[in-house]
Amino acid sequence: MKTGVLMLMLMLSAAAHAKECVVLLHGLARTADSMTTLEERLVEEGFTVVNVDYPSTQHPIETLAGLAVGEGIAECARRSATRIDFVTHSMGGILVRMYLKANKRDDIGRVVMLGPPNQGSEIVDALKDLTVFELLNGPAGLQLGTGPADIPKALGPVDFELGVIAGTQSINLLLSTLLPGDNDGKVSVESTKVEHMNDFVALPTTHPLMMRNQAVIDQTLYFLRHGQFKELE
Repeated sequence: MKTGVLMLMLMLSAAAHAKECVVLLHGLARTADSMTTLEERLVEEGFTVVNVDYPSTQHPIETLAGLAVGEGIAECARRSATRIDFVTHSMGGILVRMYLKANKRDDIGRVVMLGPPNQGSEIVDALKDLTVFELLNGPAGLQLGTGPADIPKALGPVDFELGVIAGTQSINLLLSTLLPGDNDGKVSVESTKVEHMNDFVALPTTHPLMMRNQAVIDQTLYFLRHGQFKELE
């Protein structure tokens, strides 16, 4: 009898997750391949997943938000999802903020942002005037500074259920010298935070690899299920 009840609970849980679609959005100058480890884990846990690949270096953030977020939402709708969550890396979080600021929806669930430049990045401030910076990062990269006119600061507080994960380790010590305080090599810990976020956790991981880090993935799943991060031991 106990085995039968357990099986029924697992089936009901899987059915609930099947109606819950998670959209994955990679960061600047990356591809959907960078999110595959996270994608595979979410699928194993019973979630419907849409891993969006978008041309991050070819358009400004305003255009990318419509392309990437819009594609993810449309694909979730095609899969009959009743709730849409997002897990983003780096600039992907800014695209979600941009899209949801202009498009209010009742089917948005929870959002987890990994290493988002929610207050911009001082690296952009320091390097944006270099020709090579624009060549590598495109128009969107130039919009990720820390000034009041830059996109991150101009978006203001969030009004959706948000958990932010910041990294505290760097594999690029040169870039880290441009960042104040603890950082992941691209974004400072403090810059990942945004007003009205629901929870925050900092983990010993780097910006380029955090979406493949098992502790990050575990915390992501926990937030999607519970609306908060698991307390660190």
